[in-house]
Amino acid sequence: MNKMTPHLTTEAEMHADLARLRATFASGKTRSLDWRRGQLKAILRMLKQEEKAIIGAIQADMRKNWVEAYTSEIAAIRKEAQYALKHLKKWTAKVKVPTPLLAAPGKSWLQPEPLGVALVMTAWNFPFHQSLTPAIAAIAAGNCVMIKPSEVSENGTRLIAEIYPKYLDTDAIAIFQGGPQETGVLLEQKFDHILYTGGGTVGKIVMTAAARHLTPVTLELGGKSPVIVDKSADIQIAARRIVWAKTQNAGQICINADTMLVHESIKDELVRAIIDHLKKAYGDDPQKSPDYARIINERHFDRITGYLGNGGNIIHGGRSDRDDLYIEPTLVEGLPEGHKLLTEEIFGPILPILTWSKKEEVVEYVTARDKPLALYIFGTDRKFEDYILANTSAGNVAINDLMLFAVVPGLPFGGVGASGMGSYTGTQGFVTCSHFKPILKRGKRMDLDARYAPYNKKKEKTMRFAWN
Repeated sequence: MNKMTPHLTTEAEMHADLARLRATFASGKTRSLDWRRGQLKAILRMLKQEEKAIIGAIQADMRKNWVEAYTSEIAAIRKEAQYALKHLKKWTAKVKVPTPLLAAPGKSWLQPEPLGVALVMTAWNFPFHQSLTPAIAAIAAGNCVMIKPSEVSENGTRLIAEIYPKYLDTDAIAIFQGGPQETGVLLEQKFDHILYTGGGTVGKIVMTAAARHLTPVTLELGGKSPVIVDKSADIQIAARRIVWAKTQNAGQICINADTMLVHESIKDELVRAIIDHLKKAYGDDPQKSPDYARIINERHFDRITGYLGNGGNIIHGGRSDRDDLYIEPTLVEGLPEGHKLLTEEIFGPILPILTWSKKEEVVEYVTARDKPLALYIFGTDRKFEDYILANTSAGNVAINDLMLFAVVPGLPFGGVGASGMGSYTGTQGFVTCSHFKPILKRGKRMDLDARYAPYNKKKEKTMRFAWN
């Protein structure tokens, strides 16, 4: 599959699409549970019938191996859609709320209702997963959806524009294609919710644009996610799982380990184990391995390789090939304070290594920086684990593994502070894309006279009792 520049949505097309989505929502069509189930089933059908094309587009953009492309895109989306289908009836049911004496006799409940037209803006590293997972939440909640895939993943975006309309209801779901200029025009429009996945710089632009319309936003922004390795850790397990995570998609994952903080007593042994597992996975020359992905484009290649140098010691890796968009898995230590590898989100296969001797040093390091999207702990010391959990904040946490919280539908996914706001996936996705309308229904009986003027001491006593 050759890379092609996708069609850019014109301003006229955008306005026509938005008008169509708003008209569809106003018609009540998307409120039907049958419609919602139909769209979720259509997504499952698309994943099955277009699997080869989807994986082909992913491989054309980033040369991911089949297993990685299948599990991170096809399987993960399928699980999310199946979970929504299974729980949709329960999610959309009324939620009963106790009614106090003052409002008795009466019934109180929360009625989930859709918000309207949601905008889903995706990153390029998982074009299908990051467009469909938030869309599944929005569809399950009964919304219309405008999907804006990243222009960076050219083949993925082109295929999204080609196949989504073949399976999904185009009256309620539209695809917007464009770069920064077109996206700027898109963000001038009013939406009822925006779900954005990407970097903090664009996240601020999205939030600023949303504020003009008082539109709520869900932002997943990434950041510096640390992996903390205690001296009690199983070194071989830690090394194998760190290698697995750091080399997935050549490190181009927002929840990937961005810094390793390892107890000084096991640092050398852990480094040797990581190098050993790298060789087991990809051989002596990962560039020749069919299982190792590539950097998305030259701009990101230059950014990542530009982090190397200016201090620090490369203890493994460091080789790269711009023509092949290849960067070898690389371990770096001895970095000076303020080095970009310690301050910037790497989004690539470079792992800075820092050591510590006291647990307080770990907490001090983590809390002195922006709250990460993910935090990882390796160890078997429960007191150490509890100490880190109690004294740090992160969007998501995994203990003795990395990233797998993302495959648990019951766990909401999202950041905190600079790593994002709000969350989605599973039940939380439905909640994020819904308004739970509070409703009180009263009868005619027991119309408490004490609530009405004129007031006296007896009425005051009655009202005090009713309010308690």
